[in-house]
Amino acid sequence: MFKTPKYHNKKTEIDGISFASKKEAKRYTELKLLERAGLIKNLELQKKFVFEGLAYDSGRKVSYLADFVYIDEKGVQVVEDAKGMKTDVYKLKKALMRHFFNIEIREV
Repeated sequence: MFKTPKYHNKKTEIDGISFASKKEAKRYTELKLLERAGLIKNLELQKKFVFEGLAYDSGRKVSYLADFVYIDEKGVQVVEDAKGMKTDVYKLKKALMRHFFNIEIREV
């Protein structure tokens, strides 16, 4: 029996990379075009940011996994998340990114 994903996302594969949703896969193709055109550079997928000093009860460190990180044409690091549903956990981690790293996540 087929189980519908919790947030109705559809896993999609492009260039041998599995994405959590069609939206994330589409954004990847857009960013690859921008990178080829020289408008962005150093595109990274699934970059992990660890909030030092924070840990779950299990001892595992609290972290945020960004969908995309790249350098824009002004030389500024951009952190993007292909958001469909803004969960409470995401909202908390977005605030932690601002607090720990002074990074404002760009939602696409």
